[in-house]
Amino acid sequence: MAEITAALVKELREKTGAGMMDCKKALNEAGGEIEGAIDWLRTKGLAAAAKKSGRVTAEGLVAVASAPRAAAMVEVNAETDFVARNESFQAFVEAVARAALTAGEDLEKIKAVVLDSGRTVADELTHLIATIGENMSIRRARVLSVPSGVVASYIHSAVRPGLGKIGVLAAIEAPSESEALELLGRQVGMHVAATRPAALDIDSVDPASLERERAVLVEQARASGKPEAIIEKMVEGRIRKFYEEVVLLEQVWVHDGESTVRKVVQKAGAKLSGFDRFQLGEGIEKEENDFAAEVAKAAGV
Repeated sequence: MAEITAALVKELREKTGAGMMDCKKALNEAGGEIEGAIDWLRTKGLAAAAKKSGRVTAEGLVAVASAPRAAAMVEVNAETDFVARNESFQAFVEAVARAALTAGEDLEKIKAVVLDSGRTVADELTHLIATIGENMSIRRARVLSVPSGVVASYIHSAVRPGLGKIGVLAAIEAPSESEALELLGRQVGMHVAATRPAALDIDSVDPASLERERAVLVEQARASGKPEAIIEKMVEGRIRKFYEEVVLLEQVWVHDGESTVRKVVQKAGAKLSGFDRFQLGEGIEKEENDFAAEVAKAAGV
């Protein structure tokens, strides 16, 4: 029987796309023979995962996991919305969020975390792909923490607690934790989910975005035919309006329609130090399939 070396396991993984633990087991079952191990993996449906790796994954779930003064948020994608209702997939996404709490935002470090199953996150993902039959991917992760206070989380369109289509983290610094602070954090999360701010404060606005906006506003103002001095004032006024639309602390609080987010947080004796918002599939180019055309092609019409 051939020795089951790391190089042999690596070769089998490259050939099949199966997880490390599955490759080790296959090699043991096949007496160290690569071809026999491939056949064993095929019979278990585990060698199919690699063939699915090119498919677009724009569905799935966003998950959050919390710890004292910290929280993590991840997006795990699959090919169809049907998979998001699969309990095994849901449990995996929850596990990935918990892994991010300890490993941080680096996806490779998250994938190296060993789960209760004994497999790493990466190997569990491969196993799940083979079991469910769809391509899946861990797309992104965000972890926020505060020295004191809370990192609140909010999930919109939740399929079960902590899992849904839109997730928000809000880091709120304060001298101590309290139920009122947790409530404020959740309200901030709901606000962010609804308004989609692009930056926390004015200094955080992307300079390129600001310049593009300014250029558009200048051209619009010049079309009015007013003097340059008036145009400058018009543009500055509209830039302030732009900040009120895209800067979280400058936005009008959706819960009362009057106060700014900055004033609400200050009134609570707290500081909003960070946030993030994940919306499932945002920015992913989905394939548009013409089912009728596919059927006609298959029929040779």
